[in-house]
Amino acid sequence: MKNLEIAGREIPLDKEGFLRNLADWTPDVATALARSEGIELTEAHWEVLQLLQSFYREFELSPAMRPLVKYVGQHLGPDKGKSIYLMQLFPPSPAKVGSKIAGLPKPTNCL
Repeated sequence: MKNLEIAGREIPLDKEGFLRNLADWTPDVATALARSEGIELTEAHWEVLQLLQSFYREFELSPAMRPLVKYVGQHLGPDKGKSIYLMQLFPPSPAKVGSKIAGLPKPTNCL
């Protein structure tokens, strides 16, 4: 188990780097998790991260790729509701990497 240190506070992570406690998520934690994935968060990233968290609150699970694409399309329009758009933001697996940065559990069908 690894930990993330944010402002002198230890944030416990599981062996794959997902938060052990969803309540530990903050924008600073998201930024650090994104950095560990080689991602610099932009406004477009934050928009999708907020949708991931909304999806989790609504359905009580992290979305797989297909439901994520559909959900983004419903909320942000057809231009952003495409797997290619999400792949550019959260390579190589938008559902898995996006969920991790959003502080959510790993989607059940992601390897």
